[in-house]
Amino acid sequence: MSPSTSDLEKLRIDREPAASSRRTPESDRSPAWRRALLPIVLLLGLGGSAAVYLGNRPLEVRTASVDIEGGAAPGAITASGYVVARTKASVAAKIAGRLEYLGVTEGSRVTKGAVIARIESAEYSAALAVARAEESRLEFELAQAERELVRADELSTRGVVARTALEDAQTRVGATRAGLAAATANVRMAAATLENTNVRAPFDGTVLRKDAEVGEIVAPSAAGGGLTRTAIATMADLATLEVEVDVNEAYNARVTNGQTARITLDAYPDTSFAGAVRQVVPTADRQKATVLVKVGISDRDPRILPEMGARVDFVPAGAESASAAPRRVFAPTAAIDRTGAKPRVWTVEQGKAVPLEIETGADDGVRVEVRSGLTGGEQVIVAPSAGLTPGTKVTIKAGG
Repeated sequence: MSPSTSDLEKLRIDREPAASSRRTPESDRSPAWRRALLPIVLLLGLGGSAAVYLGNRPLEVRTASVDIEGGAAPGAITASGYVVARTKASVAAKIAGRLEYLGVTEGSRVTKGAVIARIESAEYSAALAVARAEESRLEFELAQAERELVRADELSTRGVVARTALEDAQTRVGATRAGLAAATANVRMAAATLENTNVRAPFDGTVLRKDAEVGEIVAPSAAGGGLTRTAIATMADLATLEVEVDVNEAYNARVTNGQTARITLDAYPDTSFAGAVRQVVPTADRQKATVLVKVGISDRDPRILPEMGARVDFVPAGAESASAAPRRVFAPTAAIDRTGAKPRVWTVEQGKAVPLEIETGADDGVRVEVRSGLTGGEQVIVAPSAGLTPGTKVTIKAGG
């Protein structure tokens, strides 16, 4: 007997109650949690984006120019260069050897011909002694040969000896005399070689740099190499100091020999020195399109040292009196940042803040004299904020 349809329906498993029985109150509330968290997540994302945007946004600043007073006369040509000594030398030994004595240091003043260093000379002294001994031996031989020549001449006159004996005596005297001359030349050469172990100052001057120490091997520059020193000291005559500057070739016609000039050193920007053009070098530099001009310094001052940076103002004819005022640099008082160990100002380079340490002078409440650190013409940030750091992106306000 086959089962009826109603019986089969009774055997079917009802899965709906089981599924509904697995639902919990927490699962019923999960959509509500998601709906509550979504606005918070969106707000946090917007806040982070705003912070990144504001952090990368350049800081607006206001700038002012650094003023210059005095210095160049109206219409003057200005060029920059360095102080050099017209008379300067790297003093080296004439022969190679080990340095046994060095009598100078930086700043030593020496006179022409003074011994400033010495090479080990024992072997050269011995060579000179040998040469002198040989010279003495030949002097005695020459004296003996001359006596024999006198006797041979007397005997030849009497007919006691052959004529050939007289000729032999004459030959010995001539040969000995030639040998003595050679020995005398050897003595002079040995003495000169021994003298070359003394390194002497080539002129009156001041030692700028000591290039070797006692115990080092030194040699002439042509023979130097490896660990061999080719210079013992560098010296210069500070009485011949001048300034070499490169003048744009477009202004070359406005610079002439003997023209008055004012010289300002980077180390002493508030002081200028009188000078005059000594030479306009008669050739141009094709790479830089400039002409080298050498300016003599009329105002001798011990503060002027070789290799110092300098600026030269070439004064036009008739404007000499206008150039006598010293050059001074002034910055706005509001631009001075005194929060650090030293006063500084902030400049803008390629859209970023850059600090420059300065030395300040008189302050009248509006402007501060800047004695070093600025040359004039720079744009500095006025009233820099306390949070300004090197590299901060900045933008200059319109009109500032």
